[in-house]
Amino acid sequence: MLQYVKKSYLCNSKIRIKMKKSSIIIVVLAALAVILLWGVSVNNRLVTEEENVQKAWSQVENVYRRRMDLIPQLVNTVKGAADFERKTLTEVVNARANADKVTVDPSNLNEENIAAFQKAQDQLSKAVANTIKVTVERYPELTATQGFRDLQTQLEGTENRIAVERGKFNEAVQTYNTKLRRFPNNIIAGICGFDKKGYFTAPAEAAEPVQVEFDF
Repeated sequence: MLQYVKKSYLCNSKIRIKMKKSSIIIVVLAALAVILLWGVSVNNRLVTEEENVQKAWSQVENVYRRRMDLIPQLVNTVKGAADFERKTLTEVVNARANADKVTVDPSNLNEENIAAFQKAQDQLSKAVANTIKVTVERYPELTATQGFRDLQTQLEGTENRIAVERGKFNEAVQTYNTKLRRFPNNIIAGICGFDKKGYFTAPAEAAEPVQVEFDF
């Protein structure tokens, strides 16, 4: 009888130990599942915000492209309305060509790449403003040309759109970078390879949209 009791006790002890081990395993697996689901959720949110940044950047590129597409029209309008010297428009034509060469990979929007893109575009902005001013000073009759006046309106509108889209881009970058740096999101960001995005900054002299004036 005593031997039976001992065996029964040992058997029950083993069962309890197995149950404890099973409970621990279940708790560990449940915790891992929660962590995994949380990680997936954080990753998905960061992916969404990164897509928003790239979408905002595409809009920035669109408005800059619109301005670049207007430049040939501007050049041809001046050519058709005045017996000008070819060197008059050399600066703006060259600046446009240089700006067209500088592109940014949307998946690599760091501060260095954005700064290079911005520098090329700022040079084009200055070239457009300076060259048009010189041209109109030499050929004031251009101000009476309907095509020239239409281009004035389109260029001014495009400059305003550029400022707006750059602002929207920076807002998207701020939202993304903030979520990226917050703990514990930064752990998942580091594991999944998310990088901080660069802002679209402007030098002091370029703080305002370029004003293309035609009245002299």
